[in-house]
Amino acid sequence: MDKKEEKTKKNPLKITDTTFRDAHQSLLATRFRIEDMLPIAEEMDSMGFHSLEVWGGATFDVTTRFLNEDPWDRLRILKKMIVRTPLQMLLRGQNLVGYRNYPDDVVKAFVFQAAEEGMDIFRIFDALNDERNLESSFKAVKEAGKHIQSTLCYTLTERQLGGPIFNIDYFIKKARIMEDMGADSLCVKDMAGIASPYDAYDLIKALKENLKIPIQFHAHYTSGMASMSYLKAIEAGVDIVDTSLAPLALRSSQPAIEPLLITLQNTSRNTGLDLNKLLRLGHHIESIAPKYRSYLNTTKISTIDTGVLLHQVPGGMISNMVNQLKEANALDRLNEVYAELPKVRKELGYPPLVTPTSQIVGVQAVLNVLMGRYKMITSQVKDYCYGLYGRPPQPIDPELQKKALKNYPRGEEPITCRPADVLEPEMEKNREAVKSISENIEDVLIYSLYPKTGMQFLRWKYGLEEPPEHVRPKTLEEVKKEKELVRKALAGELV
Repeated sequence: MDKKEEKTKKNPLKITDTTFRDAHQSLLATRFRIEDMLPIAEEMDSMGFHSLEVWGGATFDVTTRFLNEDPWDRLRILKKMIVRTPLQMLLRGQNLVGYRNYPDDVVKAFVFQAAEEGMDIFRIFDALNDERNLESSFKAVKEAGKHIQSTLCYTLTERQLGGPIFNIDYFIKKARIMEDMGADSLCVKDMAGIASPYDAYDLIKALKENLKIPIQFHAHYTSGMASMSYLKAIEAGVDIVDTSLAPLALRSSQPAIEPLLITLQNTSRNTGLDLNKLLRLGHHIESIAPKYRSYLNTTKISTIDTGVLLHQVPGGMISNMVNQLKEANALDRLNEVYAELPKVRKELGYPPLVTPTSQIVGVQAVLNVLMGRYKMITSQVKDYCYGLYGRPPQPIDPELQKKALKNYPRGEEPITCRPADVLEPEMEKNREAVKSISENIEDVLIYSLYPKTGMQFLRWKYGLEEPPEHVRPKTLEEVKKEKELVRKALAGELV
């Protein structure tokens, strides 16, 4: 086929926009308020995106802990404003949007409620790529009649794809299992931005050859490779990619949509999106950006982190480790932590570094440097060694596992079953815990996910306690404005 024929054979690339979720999570500590989304929500809906990622990930936690904003209201409001474009969320499998594995009854209740309030596409991943941790959420999404997007967490042990563990065969095998489990589409999630362009081409090409369902590619710009990798993935036939509006793109966020649109304009993969409209949307983000400026990482002049090409550590994981070292007055030992990380990861069976395993590995590496190797083992590492997080890609070092499980409350012999099979149902107990405040299922779920901070939020929500100043807008006028916007949106007066 010559170039002229190729251009006339249309196969438009679909775009998922991450501006309302992962983009501000990656750059602004997830601090975007609903009031700054509403002015452009309808125009975002009219753009022609494949989907809008607006919920999940850290948004649920941050809205309740730092913004005094109900995450369920956010979903309801956006669903009223966005009526043509499917809404999408990130769900951590059995972790949901929390930091541990929850029982099946909590998973089912959460998925059903999210679907009821308007969620259309559930992007579901497990930090260990353990498909057993996807079973409950897959089943719930299917019962709710919504779209299951299964996810491969992309990770490496070498600098490029290959080696004895994370090679194309590994990812193809996992993808086939997920397709057989009922996935409607599959996403390759490159959370650290370490998929090099030719590796992206080879992996996407292999997935397209082996799967029948659509393939999506999600990458972070951290290393500076993501735009190049997207272009090679597009050449390999990827169906959908994730981008953000330019003001919230690049750095540790996703590639920007605007240059990609022009790159593909005269090709068969032309997105069909309107550049002028996109620029107007970007102007709005720029207009409200100053109030979020303090959350930007300004410690380096570089907008990319070339160090990730060597250490392969996602940006959020680095910031957590830096904070730990600062608190211990030991920031000068960061390089020692970088050297310790691959050792801990290897001993724990090479888990992909994404929430919550990134925190598990990172915290333990810091403790090993500060206190001596495994002189103190975190409760999360003990749970991990017992099997509560699932089955890692490689066996855990037996000596470490034995040490971690000595006098472990659940037993010293690790489990081999699906982790949730050893978890007792919790919903009835959680209903009982919050019944003096609320019997609303959404409030029960907030508490279920975060018993401490969730309960604190519910007390703020129902006026039982005054929230501290740092979780409120700065002025009374801003408080009134936000409440009025929420009221109007829920009443349909903004549509």
